[in-house]
Amino acid sequence: MKLLDWYILKRFLLTYFFVVFVIVLVVCVIDYTEKVDDFYKHNAPADKILFEYYLNFIPYWANYISPLMVFIATVFMTSRLAAKSEIIAILSSGVSFVRLLFPYLIGAIILSAATYGLVGWVIPKANKIRINFELNYIKDKFTYTGRNVHIKIAPDVYAYLESYNNISNTGYKFTLEKVKGNELKQKLTSDRIEWSPQKKKWIIYDYNIRSFNGLQESIAKGQRADTLLNLYPSDFDSKHNLHETFTFPELTQYINLLQSRGADGVEVYLLEKYARQTRPFAILILTAIGVIMSARKTRRGVGWQVALGFMLAFVYLLFFMLAKGIAESGNMNPILAVWLPNVVFAGIGLLLYHTIPR
Repeated sequence: MKLLDWYILKRFLLTYFFVVFVIVLVVCVIDYTEKVDDFYKHNAPADKILFEYYLNFIPYWANYISPLMVFIATVFMTSRLAAKSEIIAILSSGVSFVRLLFPYLIGAIILSAATYGLVGWVIPKANKIRINFELNYIKDKFTYTGRNVHIKIAPDVYAYLESYNNISNTGYKFTLEKVKGNELKQKLTSDRIEWSPQKKKWIIYDYNIRSFNGLQESIAKGQRADTLLNLYPSDFDSKHNLHETFTFPELTQYINLLQSRGADGVEVYLLEKYARQTRPFAILILTAIGVIMSARKTRRGVGWQVALGFMLAFVYLLFFMLAKGIAESGNMNPILAVWLPNVVFAGIGLLLYHTIPR
């Protein structure tokens, strides 16, 4: 890298961190204003507000807005260089426009690598602390209200609960069925099941087991039995932003669990996984577009280019949220939903590139 590259890279990264700092500071002020009544209502300790909530809230939002802030920082910095005729001087010295992009892309790669590590492992762990704080001091106490719950807990095993009490970890009117093809092999019915924290097992009370072998049927009864099921009290806990608390390995494991059960709502977790994976590519694409659209000197000044950058960033976010919403409803493939905005904006970047005077 040459001196010019270091100059651009340094200004690019400093501008990015400054923009992120300002935006996150504004978000924190707005968030505190909205939640201060909840803090007082639930008697949240000041040290927990600071260290458990906002200390983990800041990296979450810094990462959440990272691609857009990279874009805004790129537009802001490059438009200032163009306004001072520095871009013209660089290109007049024989440096090609592609070569001019080099330090920007190096900066974007650094941020992309950092972002991948953060969204994959660091931020989910911080989110566990932040979301746990929200459940204790911001949200009202969670009560499971599901009725007539059907869960596939194994390839041929289905569980049913009429209701569940997440305070006592007790389920009522429990049924467990083993089905081979279209044939019922075994059916267990019980008045209630209760989770034992010491044994890490379910205790089944007043149960009745009916086993079928062709036309033959056998019945077994009992008052109490311990059993292992692919079912846990956590399955009935609050799902408030649960997808944000999983590291990459945990997210993959949970998706596999939901798919093995044939459960609904797996699209939310697939979208989270794919969105994290595409975030580094979004940073690279938006950085390149930011340079291309702001490298030309204009009579309207830096303010116009920055405003245009904000507008384009808003369109990208709107496009992404729209595709995500359609995918969550099951009407679009999750992979297509997270990649479509990037592919479209990559095409926009190529079109803008051909309009840049060289």
